[in-house]
Amino acid sequence: MNVARPRLLVGSLVGAVLVIGGFAWVQANGDSDAQGERADTEFDAVLDDPQTVVTFPTDGLINGEVSGEPFPPAVFLDRDDNEITSAELVGEPMVVNLWYSTCAPCAKELPDFAEVDREVDDVRFVGVNTLDSVEEMERFASERGVEYELLRDRYAELVDGIGAVAFPITLFVTSDGTILEQTGPIDADELRERVAELRTAESAL
Repeated sequence: MNVARPRLLVGSLVGAVLVIGGFAWVQANGDSDAQGERADTEFDAVLDDPQTVVTFPTDGLINGEVSGEPFPPAVFLDRDDNEITSAELVGEPMVVNLWYSTCAPCAKELPDFAEVDREVDDVRFVGVNTLDSVEEMERFASERGVEYELLRDRYAELVDGIGAVAFPITLFVTSDGTILEQTGPIDADELRERVAELRTAESAL
């Protein structure tokens, strides 16, 4: 009987660990069925480092919907920490892309933005970085061929103003400051289509 007790104790401890671990897993994952929108949202998991897994919704459904709304007031910083306001940007049609360097979909689409930017001269491309230092922002963008202007949303005013929670996000803004459309990840051909739509809307103003 004295021999059986340690085995019984070990077995009980293992069982407890399994039960607690299973409960934690259900809390983190299984509850999504009860919450509806989490259960229906498709995610890509990207391993940034061995300790951190960052998820990116692939359907863009959890960002705030801002199509048809005014481009929100915000203060951006350029590479020299000079402040640039939303009002200073508005006045010409714009493609505003929100991104950061550890966002895998952002990295994938940046070369496409660089490509389309080189094709057009009547639409202003602006990259708005939400997390990186100036050095990291410029290095990362340059490696992907980006030559258009880069600003930083250091105070998260644009992020808050459009209810952004999943990246990348691209805003297509007419010269009167109206957000014509917003998208999630986008490729070069889709970007060309949206730019054509922006031009059409602009000609009607």
